[in-house]
Amino acid sequence: MKQNILFIFLLFTFSSCFKQTANSETEKWESIAENVEIIRDDFGVPHIYGKTDAEAVFGLLYAQCEDDFNRVEQNYIWATGRLAETEGESALYSDLRAKLYMTEEEAKMNYDKAPDWLKKLCDAFADGVNYYLHTHPEVKPRVITRFEPWMPLYFSEGSIGGDIERISTKKLKDFYGPQDQAAVHNGMISIDDGEPKGSNGFAISGKLTESGNAMLLINPHTSFFFRGEVHVVSEEGMNAYGAVTWGQFFVYQGFNEKNGWMHTSSYGDVIDEFEETINQEDGLKYKYGEEMRPVQSQEVVLKYKDGDEIKEKTFAHYRTHHGPITHKNGDRWVATAIMWKPVEALIQSYTRTKMSSYEEFDKMMDIRTNSSNNTVYADSDGNIAYYQGNFIPKRNSSFDFSNPVDGSNPATDWLGVHELDETMKIFNPGNGWIQNCNATPFTAAGEFSPKKEDYPNYMWGVGENFRQMNAIRLLSKAENLNIDRLITLAYDPLLVGFEKLIPGIIEAYDKQGSKNPNAKEAIDILGNWDYKVSIDSKAMSIGHYYASAYRDSKKAPMGMDLTEAITYYGSKSPLAERISIFEEAIDQLKADFGSVSVPWGEINRYQRLNGDIEQDFNDEKPSHAVGMTSSRWGALASFAAKQYPGTKRIYGTSGNSFVAVVEFGDKVIAKSMLAGGQSGDPSSPHFDDQVQRYIDVQFKDVPYYKEDVLKRAKKTYHPGE
Repeated sequence: MKQNILFIFLLFTFSSCFKQTANSETEKWESIAENVEIIRDDFGVPHIYGKTDAEAVFGLLYAQCEDDFNRVEQNYIWATGRLAETEGESALYSDLRAKLYMTEEEAKMNYDKAPDWLKKLCDAFADGVNYYLHTHPEVKPRVITRFEPWMPLYFSEGSIGGDIERISTKKLKDFYGPQDQAAVHNGMISIDDGEPKGSNGFAISGKLTESGNAMLLINPHTSFFFRGEVHVVSEEGMNAYGAVTWGQFFVYQGFNEKNGWMHTSSYGDVIDEFEETINQEDGLKYKYGEEMRPVQSQEVVLKYKDGDEIKEKTFAHYRTHHGPITHKNGDRWVATAIMWKPVEALIQSYTRTKMSSYEEFDKMMDIRTNSSNNTVYADSDGNIAYYQGNFIPKRNSSFDFSNPVDGSNPATDWLGVHELDETMKIFNPGNGWIQNCNATPFTAAGEFSPKKEDYPNYMWGVGENFRQMNAIRLLSKAENLNIDRLITLAYDPLLVGFEKLIPGIIEAYDKQGSKNPNAKEAIDILGNWDYKVSIDSKAMSIGHYYASAYRDSKKAPMGMDLTEAITYYGSKSPLAERISIFEEAIDQLKADFGSVSVPWGEINRYQRLNGDIEQDFNDEKPSHAVGMTSSRWGALASFAAKQYPGTKRIYGTSGNSFVAVVEFGDKVIAKSMLAGGQSGDPSSPHFDDQVQRYIDVQFKDVPYYKEDVLKRAKKTYHPGE
């Protein structure tokens, strides 16, 4: 009896303590919320105001959850290695990859060593999401029921997946898993359709603008709905506007009153593979010079969904000083080294948004943890600048680091990181413009570009592409630009890829003819084409089918990239081959749409039926005609679309998403565009209120200053109200 009474007493005491703790936490959240104001404008964009940076971050995360909690949670499910808990066993190796580079215990250790100001922001991140869940009990998380302040350290850089996405989960499975394992999920973007992944960034000096002020084009090509549009303001100097990757507490692509920053994918070599010589006779060791070092080994338990059950699987994972073991080449284990400095990367990502001059921005860039991106910059002092990469490991140039190197040879070790002044930078070039379209840096500013012979080849990794060719053509003639003229330039409809490709099929037809009954009609349409994309263009439809068929044929010589291949197909490929593939393409076009004379907008569509991260597409349901096309053909304004199971039409899922054009001066002026709308909720008026504007290239004015925000305000509230 006494034991029962004691048990009841202890249970009551525990319950009371738990209730007091919960009440205390709720009171803390409510106290923070009172100091945060969220103003939603007429497009649903949240303008968040807090007294401190931490309060602004609290409001930012709360507002993001209002707009699309599903995507906030998804990004952290993926980043923290819990994808298999919702997607099943096939995602285990995506989770293992995350844990190879940082376990939960290591994430907590990194949080503990972070500076106090950063800890406060991480705390505010967790508080903002958890308060949203507390005040929205109807929202049922799929996996993460409580967010923790160490979580942002997994997801600190902001690009799409970051460097870790380039590590193959299939190879991980081959090394760590059973050979009969199911197909392996490869992360956030599970299907590679060959679409170029990248962005456009233009910086324009005052010598080419109507106002004499510098301007910036922010044009990331990402998955649609990958980022929301936000404005974050605090009394501690934060006033940043732009695109935030769901769940992060910093504006990734954007601007403040003094400067703006745009990231494009670098493709420089920042990842290396080291082949390790393993000896298992005397414990697990690897050869390094004349010594044998122990391989670090650690067990990790991963959970995965199996029907209605959650099961567990234990893995032992291995590391050397080069990095985690990710696969095998023959009998040699391979360690993959990437930039992994979560605290420093988060510091750089956040402080970037608060810089007020080029000197401050350049000092911030010296943190050197923005590993996968170039940066295009402009500011209110009239400066424009470009950084080719940021984190670039130094190597011994006598080794070929484009292939795996011998990890047992100490001479292959990274020799630190290149100083910022050792990397390619452009500052106020004499031509007045800078462009990067994920192509070579050696034409980024025309004759004022870096010189190839001055830099090691691992600092750059790509040649020319069609977007870059068109950007240079346009910018070389640019003058008297204002915001609207720069938007027009950025949406120029010319497709340089088709300028290279289409004359070749017309030449082949003129010389060899075709027995295909539809060939003459198709050739006549192409013969009158100006190589510009539009909703009404029938030539665009034929060109897309022909170029896609030729690309898929893989008939170009080995080693050619897509730009080189399209050029080859248009000028050097056999005439009979061109005719054969053209006939195949127009037969497919007629089979799909009943004719070879089909307006592009009938084929190329925007459709968003629900807020699912990967939705199904359906030709029978409502969709919108779009007059843009893929960047692979040279489209500056990218709309990447393809057929899906059961569809004839092609549906866009990536390309132009958040786009902004900014002019800096005494006051900052900007216009922006978001694919679809701000909200992921189909019942919200902001789910699709920007679709037609997106199609018609009708940018909205950005209300940056408080007086302008108040004029556009539709709803003002504190989190929790």
